[in-house]
Amino acid sequence: MNNKQIIAEIKEITLSLLEPSLEQVKVEKGLNDIHLHFQKLTEITGFDTKIEHLAAIPSSKGKALGLNHAAQCLLDYKRTVKFLNAVILAIKEKQKEYPNEVIHFFYAGCGPYAPFITLIAPHFSPEEIQFSLLEINKASLESAKKLIHSLNLTTYIQEFHLADAVTFKVPKATKFHILFSETLDALLYRESYVPILYNLLPQFNKEVALIPENVLINMSLSNKPETNSSYQEHNIATILNVRESISLHKKEQPIPLQLPDKKIDLAPLDMSKYDRMILDTQVHVYNNIWLNRSESSLTLPLKMTLEQPFKNKAILFTYFIEPNIELKCKLE
Repeated sequence: MNNKQIIAEIKEITLSLLEPSLEQVKVEKGLNDIHLHFQKLTEITGFDTKIEHLAAIPSSKGKALGLNHAAQCLLDYKRTVKFLNAVILAIKEKQKEYPNEVIHFFYAGCGPYAPFITLIAPHFSPEEIQFSLLEINKASLESAKKLIHSLNLTTYIQEFHLADAVTFKVPKATKFHILFSETLDALLYRESYVPILYNLLPQFNKEVALIPENVLINMSLSNKPETNSSYQEHNIATILNVRESISLHKKEQPIPLQLPDKKIDLAPLDMSKYDRMILDTQVHVYNNIWLNRSESSLTLPLKMTLEQPFKNKAILFTYFIEPNIELKCKLE
């Protein structure tokens, strides 16, 4: 199959992935086929054992995915499909909002396949949309360039930047209509989604569309009823709302070392009823598109057993940005 045939097949598969009624088995086959094409064109499999492809890349705050893991993200099936739908929707909305303007799309953390360019661009013309890419990993950026060239998409690209998104100053940032930064993991662990937003978001216009739009970390408690083997869950609180935290930050201030503590008062609860605490990552992708529990590696829940008798009266959550990006909790 030559490049022209590959391009046509990728476009056809991507269109099918946007169909809401498409069966999951066909979604997976379609993305597996695209992955095979990307492997062939870049010679990046996502599964080789080179140390430089396996290692995470340190940024000024947190770490970026290594090349292998970044390539494999394409095969996080529901995540990829929901992000594809979100990006297409955002572009079309911005076209209505700004008729006769070129839509400018800033892509922070494109990885070796830059899927939200390589799958999206063919559905528009270069006169409709222009992309700027930012990537911290030189090998990933070179792979993305190679793939974009192989797919005849170079006319859609305005700029490539090899830099750290946590510190990068975006040239002419106010011209951009969409900011895309899929740089996160479950419980916002290790990766730089939060400090990247602290750095990038204030540089853009307030009207910029952000994808993913927000991330929430929620806490629930569960108990196992005596007469039923299934657990019953009780939502307790949202312990972290990223956009809410960033909205309280003043533009001229440095990125904080940690976010404000969130204390959950357990005293009013009968803790003897509960045997597990669950922390959930909920990704608000865009508009009414959400990634919920276990739909993606981004939303795998953390379940912790509560030892009885449970005597603590509160739990304190702290989200650290330095020295390491992680959520910690302490019983009081």
